[in-house]
Amino acid sequence: MESCSSNASTKVFFLVGFPAFQDFQTPLFVVFLLFYLLILVGKAVIITVVVVDHTLHKPMYFFLINLPVLDVLFTATTIPKTLAMFLGNAETISFWGCFLQMYSFHGLTVTEALLLAVVAYDRYEAICNPLCCPAKMTRRVNIQLAASAWITALLIPVPIITQTSQLAYRDTTRVHHCFCDHLAVVQAACLDFSADFQTFLGFSIAMTVSVIPLLLVTLSYVHIILSILKINSKEGRMKAFSTRTSHLLVVGTYYSSIAVAYMSYRADIPVDVHVMSNVVFSILTPLLNTIIYTLQNKEVKPAVKK
Repeated sequence: MESCSSNASTKVFFLVGFPAFQDFQTPLFVVFLLFYLLILVGKAVIITVVVVDHTLHKPMYFFLINLPVLDVLFTATTIPKTLAMFLGNAETISFWGCFLQMYSFHGLTVTEALLLAVVAYDRYEAICNPLCCPAKMTRRVNIQLAASAWITALLIPVPIITQTSQLAYRDTTRVHHCFCDHLAVVQAACLDFSADFQTFLGFSIAMTVSVIPLLLVTLSYVHIILSILKINSKEGRMKAFSTRTSHLLVVGTYYSSIAVAYMSYRADIPVDVHVMSNVVFSILTPLLNTIIYTLQNKEVKPAVKK
């Protein structure tokens, strides 16, 4: 049995991936590659349309550009390595490569939560304070809000990931995942009090950075719905509700996928089901976001057709 130590110089992580699907590596590669290409093409279309179409140069669509850029970076942290695993049996990843992937994955996950909260606040100002909104939500303020979300989210994971990198690991540590997710790596560490504490701390932080933005989004939409219900015209109410549908669908997709991913760590389920639940979060969420913003958004859809 390999000894455990905190020396990172010669350590590697072995990503187990999908043990029950070892005979289906090529079909899995094709499916994952197709999803990845759809995500990249879809995000490129959205970004191009918002930049080129001057009718979409509004605060809401400034934040909309941030989300596809985020999704491209988010999927780039996990899918290329997963594709390499399927195609070339590249299951190993270096110690520091693993923790860089972990940082990128969780940092970008938190960024999306904060950006969705910022978009909800922008919608709150537009609906509840329409007269003050143009003066309040200036381009400078929008940039500051977006930059604050990115910077805050990319700083939050640093302490926990730094501490996780100092746990004791074997020379070759088997991680039951297809990428370096924090809880999967901690569970693969040599068992001691520090590993148990890291599991608890990581889960607590994940819940905190998920629940607080969700509460802000919920609070914003409670005020938005109350304001919309005060509109006398039925057509006006329907129009106001329809313009918020795409954002609400993205919020619902994001948080439902997070719930499934984290519940899989607490449930006694096969490894393949557990890994697949996390893959759904990292692949299908960006893909669904593309579909939602192009098909549900009444302004983006005709702009894409043009």
